[in-house]
Amino acid sequence: MMRWILFYFIIINVLSFFQMGFDKRRAKRHEWRVPEAHLFLAALAGGSVGSILGMRVFHHKTRHWYFVWGMPAILILQIVLLFVIWRGWM
Repeated sequence: MMRWILFYFIIINVLSFFQMGFDKRRAKRHEWRVPEAHLFLAALAGGSVGSILGMRVFHHKTRHWYFVWGMPAILILQIVLLFVIWRGWM
C-alpha cells in the first residue's frame, strides 16, 4: 500500500512540474493556456512540490501573489495533514 501512495505522489508531482512548463510554453506562444484552477487542483491533489519546482525552474507564475503564497501554503497544509494522519496511526 505504501508503495502505491509513494508512486502516486511521484507521478502527480512530475505531472504538476511539467504542467507548469507546458503552460509557460503556451504563454510564450500566445496560445490557449492551462486554466489557473487546474494548476491549483494539481497542487491540491498532492503535486504542490512539483508545482513549486515548476514555478521556479520555468519562471512561471512568479509574479502572481496567489501562486507565490498559495502553492507554499498548500504544501504546508499537506505536510500538517500528513503529520496529523501519521500521528493518528501511531
